[in-house]
Amino acid sequence: MKKLYLLLLMVLAACATEPESPQLACEADHDGLTVPDGFCVIVVADSVGRARHLVVSDNGDVYVALRHHRGGGGIAALRDTNGDGRADSIAYFGELTGTGIELRGDWLYFGSDTLIIRYALVEDALVPAGPPEVIVGGFHDQPSHASKPFAFDAAGSMYVNIGAPANACQDQRRAPGSPGQDPCPLLDEYAGIWRYAADTLNQDAYAHGTRYASGIRNAVALTWHPASDQLFVVQHGRDDLHRLWPDRFTEEQNNQLPAEELFAVSASDDFGWPYCYWDHFNNQKLLSPEYGGDGSLVGRCASAKAPVYGFEAHWAPNDILVYSGTQLSGHYQGGVFVAFHGSWNRSPVQAGFEVTFLPMEGAAVAGEAEPFVSGFVGGDPVRSPGGARARPTGLAMGADGSLYISDSVKGRIWRVVYTGAAP
Repeated sequence: MKKLYLLLLMVLAACATEPESPQLACEADHDGLTVPDGFCVIVVADSVGRARHLVVSDNGDVYVALRHHRGGGGIAALRDTNGDGRADSIAYFGELTGTGIELRGDWLYFGSDTLIIRYALVEDALVPAGPPEVIVGGFHDQPSHASKPFAFDAAGSMYVNIGAPANACQDQRRAPGSPGQDPCPLLDEYAGIWRYAADTLNQDAYAHGTRYASGIRNAVALTWHPASDQLFVVQHGRDDLHRLWPDRFTEEQNNQLPAEELFAVSASDDFGWPYCYWDHFNNQKLLSPEYGGDGSLVGRCASAKAPVYGFEAHWAPNDILVYSGTQLSGHYQGGVFVAFHGSWNRSPVQAGFEVTFLPMEGAAVAGEAEPFVSGFVGGDPVRSPGGARARPTGLAMGADGSLYISDSVKGRIWRVVYTGAAP
């Protein structure tokens, strides 16, 4: 009995001296952001650089694509070594800058404007040691909408956005009253999604790629949707209906049209750009004014595929995430989060600048879009994009189911955690 008592004392002493696990360092005021009840916000890192998309590994390491070089690299690698949620180890690597970044097996894939490359990740190492491998090269060095975000399916294919370097394929770019080119020559090599083998090296963008879908002006936000086994993308819609066609569209219509469209994409789909746009007030694809449209004509757009959902106009959807984790409550299960970068051409006040949630049941929309994280702009109304304190750009889910958000202004990285209270 005495020996048992002594053993018990030893166990209790060991437990008393064992260091406690650190608690997640939630911000007292959510760092100025607004989130639903039951959630808290952690600042993972501040000022890592002009952040674009990001991804989180199973061990919690965060990799952030950068628009401009920082610390000698185009990718920021973040590690939390003590479990408080904040990155206390930050390193930079990679010669290229870009937007797309994803994990696939032991590889980190990265999309610059003209190349898709990958780095081999080494166990326990934060930064890859070896040089990258080229997966796809030969993309055109285009003047606008050049970002190359991408997504993987479960069968070994990679889907890459090739945005159109134009607003509406006019004879004279963004010139009032200039008609659209018909047929639009940009559709041959732009304005769509191309498919490649995910693990084959040194593919040429056009010689080895297959045009999977067309009529998509620019889709920075794309992901594979497991419930429908389809690619989901959110398009950046066209601009300047009133400025280019003041006799057909009002300033208010310029602010409210066209919708930013969520597409469920299958092989050979055509979503209609530049000939068509989506009027979410009337739930119709309408003919663009460059091709004779007047705000009510449908014409050839009757054959263009309709979106799954139409979001607010000019909000600039820059990332999409299908929530497959278990941390968030049932309301969020299977739904999609969209990071809206914010408008630049509304008048007089800009809009967007939030992470929005759209409830889904399988592949079907199950409700209206709702704000999930807002407050990025700060206190005053934003009259130009440069007036926003922060602009949400990338989304990623951690292994625990929490949501990570990147900012393109200074490179702040947030983590939104469900604390257990009912939202």
